[in-house]
Parts: sequence; structure tokens; C-alpha cells
Amino acid sequence: MLRAPGGAGGGPCVGRSSATAAALILFTVYTILARGRADRNVYPSAGVLFVHVLEREYFKGEFPPFPKPGEVSNDPITFNTNLMGYPDRPGWLRYIQRTPYSDGVLYGSPTADSVGRPTVIEITAYNRRTFETARHNLVINIMSAEDFPLPYQAEFFIRNMNVEEMLASEVLGDFLGAVKNVWQPERLNAINITSALDRGGRVPLPIGDMKEGVYVMVGADVPFSSCLREVENPQNQLRCSQEMEPVITCDKKFRAQFSIDWCKISLVDRTKHVSTFQEVVCGEGILPDGGEYRPPPASLKSRDYYSDFLVTLAVPSAVALVLFLVLAYVMCCRREGVIQLVHHSAIQKSTKELRDMSKNREIAWPLSTLPVFHPVTGEIIPPLPTDSYDSTSMPLMQTQPNLPHQTQIPQQRAAGKWYP
Repeated sequence: MLRAPGGAGGGPCVGRSSATAAALILFTVYTILARGRADRNVYPSAGVLFVHVLEREYFKGEFPPFPKPGEVSNDPITFNTNLMGYPDRPGWLRYIQRTPYSDGVLYGSPTADSVGRPTVIEITAYNRRTFETARHNLVINIMSAEDFPLPYQAEFFIRNMNVEEMLASEVLGDFLGAVKNVWQPERLNAINITSALDRGGRVPLPIGDMKEGVYVMVGADVPFSSCLREVENPQNQLRCSQEMEPVITCDKKFRAQFSIDWCKISLVDRTKHVSTFQEVVCGEGILPDGGEYRPPPASLKSRDYYSDFLVTLAVPSAVALVLFLVLAYVMCCRREGVIQLVHHSAIQKSTKELRDMSKNREIAWPLSTLPVFHPVTGEIIPPLPTDSYDSTSMPLMQTQPNLPHQTQIPQQRAAGKWYP
């Protein structure tokens, strides 16, 4: 079954009237799977937006236990789509399904390369509650369009829409109607719809009512209107470079439903497009004669590695020997070198003498570092030899009466006389 966005049968409507919907009936094909196990055939046109809706309600009846008439089932269902015999879809065909409780959508713009060849898409539905599967085939028969491609194409960036919202027939019809009011063409086609995420955009934050944004390309048979050309004037280009909104007079015709970023609009005039394709001159497929092929001989000649040895080892060794001889001559035969050697020897000899003198000196230990009483018995301890004395294990505040070089402190006795 084919479903038109604005009414029964055909492509997307541009306006609300039935006359407008009839004029654009072949621009975009919307289809919904109907009940039946036979393959479904659809006939989109090359270069015109193709949308195919996978309805969960249809596939619910494919999974046992089959619901009774009037019974409502809300099982989560997901879809997998691929080209028959291949793991993925054709390059021009995209697929989106937000949640297992929403319908899936196949969309894209068929290319002229596939005209005349049926494209079979395998659709596999998975019931995430019962793990049952159901499979159907969708046969896409791409037809050639007489006016493909349309000479004037404009691409709009809509900020307040997600791709699945824009693919809805009513929403896309409203947008095409607004474009037609601004452009006033005789023929207007929706060529393609692309999510901003596919163009390198960022996933919006889950706050407020932020959307991913979509790019919508439309084509017409008449030149661009003056309103669409306003974005190319220097004042608006300057405002866009400063990240300011340009002044577009026809923006009010979109503003009620669509928030368009006019700085990202792209206008393509294919009548002035210079093709860079170079014609290929086909030859007879025979390479020019370069003589007979001569393979290398089976027996290879022996190679002498003596020269490699000289270059690798002998030359660096000779250079090192020359440097050593030059250094020896400078240090041993030159006056400056001899003076440096003598000076170095004198410094070493003086250092050795100072170290020997510091080891042999005998100086009385300070009184504060010598022991007086035994720490346990309290007896007077005789002075220890200097060599065997360990000052780290004795108390500090001590006196020693019988040490040499020690001044005797006079003491007073009972007769009132002082004795040393």
C-alpha cells in the first residue's frame, strides 16, 4: 500500500489544497507495508526523496500468540534491513528507529546508477519480548525521471527538527509549501533529507526541547528568488561571520513552524556548474612493446664484502687512533699539558697528606663528651683511650678530674682554706 503525505496515493503535498497535492503526487513516494506475505514492490524515481515506513502494528500480527480481534499488544519490536545477499543497505538508503516502540523508516534519494535494476531489501522484525522473528522483502524498482536532476537546488538546515519528525508526510508537506510560496517554481521536488549527525553534528543535550537538526534539499526548475539570494549579500555574510542572524525578509513564512539557519543555506545552480569529468580515450588494451622479459640468472655472482668491512670498522678505528695520538701528544709532550699533569698530581698529594694528618691527630676530648659515673652502678669510670672511645653511647654533661690538659677546680675544706 502506498501512502501519500497529504492524502491518498502519491508523493508529498506542498500545500493544504488537493490541487497542490495532485501537482506533487509523483515527487516523493511514501509506502507502508500491507498485510500479506508476498514481496512488496515500490516504484520511486531517481533523484526524488523516497520514504518507506515499517509499521509495528502490521508486524504485531506476525508473532505468536496471535492477538485476538480488538486485543491491543505493545511488544517492543525492532527491525534489521539489508540488501539481499549483503550485510548492509545500499549507500543511498538510510534507516532510523528511535525506540522499539516506534515505527522504523527507510529513506533516501535513489541514484541514477540503480535505474532499471530491482533492489531487494530484506526486512527482519524482532519481537524483543518473545524473541520471535518475521521476515519480508521490499523490492525497490527505481524509475528514471525526465527532469532529473532539477537545475536549481537549495539545501536548508532546520534546527528544531529531528530526521524522523521531518520525514512525516504532514511536516514535509508544510515545509515544501512554505518553500513554494517563497520560490514560486512550477516544479518542486524534495531531493534528500539528512540528519545533522551524519554531517558531523553533535548529539544535543537532553534538556529542554533541543533537536538534532536536519538538512533538507529541494530542487526546482526556475532560478532562485530574490529572498533566497538575500543571504549572499555582503551585510548578511558579515553577520554570519560574526555568528549573528542574517536579515531575511521571507523568514517569517517559515518561522511559525521551522527554525531555519540561513547562514547554512546552500544554493546550487547546476546550469553554471562546470563538469570536471575528463573523457577517457579507450585504447585497444595492449601495452606498448618493451622488449622480451629477461629474468635474473639462476646462479648469482659472489659478492666481496672486504670494502664494506673497511668502511664499517677500519675507518672508524683509524679515526679513533688518530684522535688518541693527538690527545697523548698534547698532554705529554706539550708544555701546557705537562703543567696540567703536575698540577693535578700536586693536588692529589696534598689531599692525601691532609687526610693522613686528620687520622693521626691526638686531641683531648671535651669534658662534656667524657663519662664520669657508670649509668647503672654509679661508680666513677676511668677515662677511656681516645682510639676506642665511642661518644655516641655516653652522656654529655660529665666531668673528669684526672684528665691531662684539664684545669683543676679549687675546692674549699673545713679549715676555711682553699686547696687545689
